Amino acid sequence: MELLSFGKTGWGDELFIATLMTVAVAITAMLIGFFFALLFTPLKLSKNKFLNFIANSYTTIIRGVPELLVIYLLFFGGTGAVMFVASIFGYNEYIEINAFITGAFAIGIISGAYSTEVFRGAIQSIDKGQFEASKVLGLNKFGQFFRIILPQTLRLAIPNLSNVWQITLKDTSLISVTGLVEIMRQSYIAAGSTRDPLLFYSFAAVLYLMLTFLSMKLINRLETKYSRGY
Repeated sequence: MELLSFGKTGWGDELFIATLMTVAVAITAMLIGFFFALLFTPLKLSKNKFLNFIANSYTTIIRGVPELLVIYLLFFGGTGAVMFVASIFGYNEYIEINAFITGAFAIGIISGAYSTEVFRGAIQSIDKGQFEASKVLGLNKFGQFFRIILPQTLRLAIPNLSNVWQITLKDTSLISVTGLVEIMRQSYIAAGSTRDPLLFYSFAAVLYLMLTFLSMKLINRLETKYSRGY
């Protein structure tokens, strides 16, 4: 267990920092996913066929393509696109886009596709009488959404959003291919340096399980809070 200790003789420091990086990527990706969900959920519910087609295309394509491929397309494709634009202005050196930003954005797009379906289902589950009641109260659309619809949507969506969070958290392991040092990347480096892959990959599994356990505790509290009165 000396290899897992903190200090010069162990990898504890590096693994701790890698764990923080994993959490940072997951939270950033989840927030990006919420942005995409807020953007595409109204389109999914729209009666406009064109807008509905755009939203359905987004959720279908992203959920149908392997997550790793999405990361590859954004990281390597993004690098190629930036270099192409730079070459137009006479700059021909290699440009590598930030691995954290690309990784979080890629996973956020994936998270957003699943979150969109979660919010769509939650809104459709709200009794239509609630919408009519909000109009009778004289609330404008802003007030209807934030005072009547959003609280009920969150109550219905939290259980399924917990699944999206778990998917997002595990998907962070895929961005190790970009060179970003999170749990999987650091475990790979440590395993290669010490020639003890079983120890470090097993410990990586423990770290993911710990993050999952703590996440579920927090999500259960949120679910209890928003379920009061129902």
